[in-house]
Amino acid sequence: MLAACKGKAFLQLRDEAIIRLYYNTGARLSEVGNLTLEDIDLVTDSVHYHGKGSRDRRVRFGPKTARAVSRYLRARAKRKGAELPDLWLAERGGKRLEPNGIKNMIKRRGLSAGVKGVHAHRWRHHFAHEWKRANGDSGDLMLLMGWISEDMPRHYGASAAAERAQETHQRMGIGENARRRTRRNRLSPRPPGHPRPPAPQAHRQARDP
Repeated sequence: MLAACKGKAFLQLRDEAIIRLYYNTGARLSEVGNLTLEDIDLVTDSVHYHGKGSRDRRVRFGPKTARAVSRYLRARAKRKGAELPDLWLAERGGKRLEPNGIKNMIKRRGLSAGVKGVHAHRWRHHFAHEWKRANGDSGDLMLLMGWISEDMPRHYGASAAAERAQETHQRMGIGENARRRTRRNRLSPRPPGHPRPPAPQAHRQARDP
């Protein structure tokens, strides 16, 4: 999908910045969609999310996401509507890009890249999956994702637990060294000095004369 956003046009710069934020921070659709300019801090490479239940949090993002956001901001400053407080601008009209518009954009970019079923929540699941797969702390994950229930890390990390179990199974190779015993193996020549014992004779019952 990022390859589909490659370029210097406004839409390409905007969409890459949006996709990288979702993928890099595991945020909800509405959290990225409702960002303002003040929520982005390129000094600390972090974003201020306004989560459910007025639970705000600040999440760091990586250098590639920082460069994508920085390029978008420079392009945004030249667009109609640059004076708006909203971070994301629509292609036309100098208006804000609504979260539903972001949802449609992600779907459109996914189809263009030949990827079906792409949505922001899928990246949220992937973020939690990779965190648990790397043995990240569940408490830290709760803070980054904006959760208050301890059931959420277990729910989101279930796929990672299953994958870790599969990887452990493959690494241990249980049962892989078992050899099938064939008739040829049973009848294989014995080494010199170890004659094969005679085959047992069938018991014949004596008869009275």
